[in-house]
Amino acid sequence: MAELNTIRTATGARAAEIDAGLRAHMNKVYGTMSVGMLITFAAAWAISGLAVTSDPSAAAAQLSADKYLTSFGYAIYGSPLKWVIMFAPLAFVFGFSAALNRLSAAGAQLVFYAFAAVMGLSISSIFLIFTGQSIIQVFLITSIAFAGLSLYGYTTKKDLSAMGTFLVMGVIGLIVASIVNIFIASSAMAFAISVLGVLIFAGLTAYDTQTIKTTYLEHAHSGDSEWIGKAAIMGALQLYLDFINMFMFLLQLFGNRE
Repeated sequence: MAELNTIRTATGARAAEIDAGLRAHMNKVYGTMSVGMLITFAAAWAISGLAVTSDPSAAAAQLSADKYLTSFGYAIYGSPLKWVIMFAPLAFVFGFSAALNRLSAAGAQLVFYAFAAVMGLSISSIFLIFTGQSIIQVFLITSIAFAGLSLYGYTTKKDLSAMGTFLVMGVIGLIVASIVNIFIASSAMAFAISVLGVLIFAGLTAYDTQTIKTTYLEHAHSGDSEWIGKAAIMGALQLYLDFINMFMFLLQLFGNRE
């Protein structure tokens, strides 16, 4: 009996250790994602010219009464470089995923932050197109929706893995449709893309959260701290992309344009 109690105590202690490790892992994921969001906002804010509104003479170009471009912003939006910036995040994601195994955890984190800065450059035009109030409102709506969906993905006992293939195919379809619509400029198609985009990335938020959790639990016994560190960065990237895309699609639907 004493031996059985010892086994039970050891098992319980190990389970508690895994639970504590999971909480630390998820905190790392959300913390890294949050820093990436701040970097994205800072990059977009700086290039859009909001940083020089207190001193308009420092702006390279004035687009309207309260819309400015910095010198860097003017160089981008006034040249073909804008196309490079537009598609750079997509290339960055594929490159990052392919190189992850060759990077250290610290290196992967630096690459993620660099990606977040590039994403900020890519979406900086929202400050030139939409009102500041609507951007804040949609950001808050996205934050609330993201928190609820991620919490559901973390706590649900339902297996969401069946959604994965369908959602990834949906993302590919969105990318193709968005590229096509750049050239045909159909408002009806843009509306449909935005609605589907919100639904797809809402599903991905719950799915990716559950995947991050289950992947950690499957590898928790290995004790490979380097792998766990890189897994946290990859999880942060997945949730970061879910948030950014859901925010952008909601902004297209509900944002007030200048």
